[in-house]
Amino acid sequence: MSQARDHGGGRRQTRPFRNRVAGPAASVRRAVAQLAAGAPVLPVLIVSVIVLTDLAGGAGMIWLPMLAAGPALAATTNGPRGVLCVGVLAAVLGAALGSRDGVPGRELAAVLSALGAVTLASALTSALRGRRERVLAAVRSVAETAQHALLKPVPATVGPFQVAVRYSAAAAEARIGGDLYALIPTPYGVRLIVGDVRGKGLPAVGTAALVLGVFREAAYDEPDLLAVVDRIERSLARNLGGDDFVIAVVAGYPRPGQLEVVNCGHAPPLLVRASGSVAVVEPTQPAPPLGLRALAPHTPGLQVLPFADGDQLLLYTDGVTEARDHGRAFYPLDEGLARHVSDDPARTLGALHDELLAHVGGRLHDDAALLLIRKPVPSEPAPEAGAPGDTATPRTTSCASVCKPLEGTMS
Repeated sequence: MSQARDHGGGRRQTRPFRNRVAGPAASVRRAVAQLAAGAPVLPVLIVSVIVLTDLAGGAGMIWLPMLAAGPALAATTNGPRGVLCVGVLAAVLGAALGSRDGVPGRELAAVLSALGAVTLASALTSALRGRRERVLAAVRSVAETAQHALLKPVPATVGPFQVAVRYSAAAAEARIGGDLYALIPTPYGVRLIVGDVRGKGLPAVGTAALVLGVFREAAYDEPDLLAVVDRIERSLARNLGGDDFVIAVVAGYPRPGQLEVVNCGHAPPLLVRASGSVAVVEPTQPAPPLGLRALAPHTPGLQVLPFADGDQLLLYTDGVTEARDHGRAFYPLDEGLARHVSDDPARTLGALHDELLAHVGGRLHDDAALLLIRKPVPSEPAPEAGAPGDTATPRTTSCASVCKPLEGTMS
């Protein structure tokens, strides 16, 4: 037993020695790996080309000032350390070339001084750029958190409906904005809202949060769908400015086979019958956008539609219908829906999304959101309850979406 303990003690005594030997080598390897990972390849390549050109032509002072391009370019892609490394490399090579070509001392000193000044200025520029990038990353992180807090993910089934959501941002920076939607079960059936806020930036986000907060409360409290819309209108009238408003569609499923729709200046939903036919749900009583009722004589009207097993309803934002191809033709959403409609809302929206991207040439110029509900046929196998719906995260997310502010008359 004592021998075993002694052997163990001997092993413990040799480990620090091995660590001391291996430690510097491991540190060197890590440093080399980090340098290689962040090496300013292009700036070094440019410096190398200038050096080779000078060696080939022996031009002396003609090419030496061009060495400053190395650290200047490194500032756009690398940190201060990389810039300084390129500057030191350029200075050493410049001094060697100047001595080789017989450049007068004063001229060589002037070139090297200018190279040093460019290197220091480039290093400072790189440090400031890195700081701005970190601040931007923090802001984007806060925007993503606000997005998920504002609009919650939509499951694959809500009440008696199959549900799918698809959202595509026009740019990676467009994480949060003024488009909104929500779909919730209530004591009075499933209710949903899709809307667009006029404006941009944080004011639009605040208005979207206000609308969704009032909708979620009123949808649980008010038996009448028009009363839900009235509460949203009153809240916006108290909190919005004179030029602000929200266009929205509010829908509800109060009883089997019956769908209620209230359209407040929004693009009309598309109704897909079980037979596959697509119809535009034009409002029977046009109403002004939310927040502008005091300026218009019309009030929202309740539109009741039959909604049988196998029927579907698509709501969308204007980023879909205003998407144009290279010939400036709008995307025909109703035709695309008729082509791709299926018994699986997620598959339908996936096909529509792919066709929409193909129509615009691969990149949307406005954010686009789609929400599709379907009443399954009783004979169909029920989807797994609580499964996450088709969502889109940036570049395509399916969580509750926030989109870019409206254009045209809403800008």
